[in-house]
Amino acid sequence: MQDALWKLSAAEQAAAVRRAEVSAAELMESHLARIAEVNPRVNAVTQLMADRAREAAARTDRRRAAGDTLGPLAGVPFTVKESTPVEGVPTTFGARRFRERVATADALPVARLRAAGAIPVGHSNMPTLILAGMHTRSELFGDTVNPWDPTRTPGGTSGGDGVAVATGMAPLGLGNDSGGSVRIPAQFCGVTALKPTTGRFPADRRVLGPDDPGPASQTLVTDGPLARTVGDLRLAYEALAGTDPRDPLAVPAPLHGEPLPGPLTVAVVTDPGGHGVHPSVRASVESAADALRDAGHDVREMADVPRLDEALEAYARLTLTEFAPAWPVVRTLLGEGGDRYLALAMEQVAPVDAAGLVRLMGTWLGIRRSWAAFLDEHPLLLGPVFTEPPVEPGLESRDRDGRDRVASAMRLCSVTSFVGVPAVAVPTGVAAGLPSGVQVVGRAFREDLCLAAAQAIEDRLGVLTPIDPRPSGETPWPADPSAGQGGGHDVLDPRP
Repeated sequence: MQDALWKLSAAEQAAAVRRAEVSAAELMESHLARIAEVNPRVNAVTQLMADRAREAAARTDRRRAAGDTLGPLAGVPFTVKESTPVEGVPTTFGARRFRERVATADALPVARLRAAGAIPVGHSNMPTLILAGMHTRSELFGDTVNPWDPTRTPGGTSGGDGVAVATGMAPLGLGNDSGGSVRIPAQFCGVTALKPTTGRFPADRRVLGPDDPGPASQTLVTDGPLARTVGDLRLAYEALAGTDPRDPLAVPAPLHGEPLPGPLTVAVVTDPGGHGVHPSVRASVESAADALRDAGHDVREMADVPRLDEALEAYARLTLTEFAPAWPVVRTLLGEGGDRYLALAMEQVAPVDAAGLVRLMGTWLGIRRSWAAFLDEHPLLLGPVFTEPPVEPGLESRDRDGRDRVASAMRLCSVTSFVGVPAVAVPTGVAAGLPSGVQVVGRAFREDLCLAAAQAIEDRLGVLTPIDPRPSGETPWPADPSAGQGGGHDVLDPRP
């Protein structure tokens, strides 16, 4: 078992540690060796915490030897996005300005994963300040490479976590999402991710100082885990959920809601807004719909989701109005070319005045009401994460056409973040050598329904990762030949 520890799921790793089949120290060394082998080729892990991780693993082994009960993630390594504090380690946001800004305490989600027994093994790359675009490129650490194809972006802004999880450097990653930032890397890297309901996971958004940011910054951003399997995603979800006095938005909702009378209705919207969808993405949604139909769901094709274009405009105006006063200072921190993505957006969307902001807040609530009614009739929604296959790095910052293309492709992610409902991204197969996937969206605080539906999709279509990074021009095969044989369109079969 020792030779393949990093290939195991988080659930399998933790169970092996609890049963004393392997030590936490052995498990950690397996992952550190994998990081040493793979990270120089993909640049996903930015600050390796090897000594701290070894010490934490040794403490886990001492606790087990003393007869203590270990947590559900005992000994499991996880990566942490550069924007999320880990005690004693700089929280750089990928910017040179913050390279010495050492965190004095763990962020709430890091502390919760630790409490479940997991161990942070390293920070992970992201776009500078989370603002430099969708592609994972930071001023401080450079570009992260998609392990499936170096000419495609791994997505972002939690792209470092997506790559680390996909390549076996860690079975779990801790990112955050305000419009697709865990779900897009999940699709582009062939892993799963959860964007929870607003208020499901507690957090403290005062990460750059003692002052509270505005309502959009606090409400739209949610922490979210990435994993290779839906089962591991569920373990992370259960560890992260709950309330905390430091977050007044956190809600004490049950982890698992009341059973709904079946079969559950799933609304399928393949082309949100009617703005176009790539044939391979359409095929992904169809494959996932078939899987849910086979699992007993009442799958219904729908024309569209509620008020999509109106929601996207309100989202843009609200966030850019809140952000505009800080822009002259922030753009100086983004490094050379790092300001292009936001500058292109601000050229297109002017901030509103006080009266306009009041109207926007009302529109926001009205759109949430429309979505609540939609999901009351259809408890689940199935649709694309990104309406294209993985695109080239930096497309969104190249010019206005590139930015508009990326913003359009991620539109279902943006609107579901704006509405605050949960969504699970799950792979569906491989098309033209690149992973594909979908997202399952649910009612507020019904992550359990989303996870169950995603599990049904995974059960039929398979798990794609871990993989070895692909040199340019070579075909990517899963590192484990028994994995990655999902039933999606144009699926690569690694068997002879």
